[in-house]
Amino acid sequence: MARHRVNPKQVKIHHSYTVHELAERLGVCRSTIRNWQRKGLAPIDGQRPYLFQGVHVRRFLEEQKAKRRQPCPPGTMYCLRCRQPREPALGMVDFSPLRPGTGNLKAICCQCGAVMHRRARQADLARIMPGITVQISQAAPRLVGCEPPSLNCDSGKDQ
Repeated sequence: MARHRVNPKQVKIHHSYTVHELAERLGVCRSTIRNWQRKGLAPIDGQRPYLFQGVHVRRFLEEQKAKRRQPCPPGTMYCLRCRQPREPALGMVDFSPLRPGTGNLKAICCQCGAVMHRRARQADLARIMPGITVQISQAAPRLVGCEPPSLNCDSGKDQ
C-alpha cells in the first residue's frame, strides 16, 4: 500500500481530537496515531479515551515533516532512488529551458545511475552547480500550426 502524506493543516488548532476523530480527519489508520504517540505525540492527559489538542498535533506533524527534509547543498541533486542528495556522475548536468529564464536540470546519480531532476533558474546555475559542467540545450520548438487534416475521398459512398 502506498504511503499517505498527511497534511498538518487538516488539524484545527483550537479543537481536541480522540484517536478515532484524528485518524478520520487525516485519513490514516488509528494504529498510525498510536505509533505517533510512541514517537512523542502527547495526549492532553493519560486517561482514556486519549484526547489530543490540535495545536500539539499540528506542531508534531510539522516537526516530523521537517526531520524528513534533505536540502541539497550546492553541486548536488536529490536522487529519488538513493533518497539522498548526490553529486552528478562525471560532473555533467544538462539544462533544458522550459520558459525564458527557467528550466530543468537533469543528471545521472554517481551512486546508483538513476536519472535525477531539479528545477532551476538559468541565472542561478553557477551558484547551484559550482565547478560542474552544465550543458544548456535548446528549448523545444512550440507548435505554431499543424498540417491540414487528410480528407478521406475513398469513403465508398459512390460505389
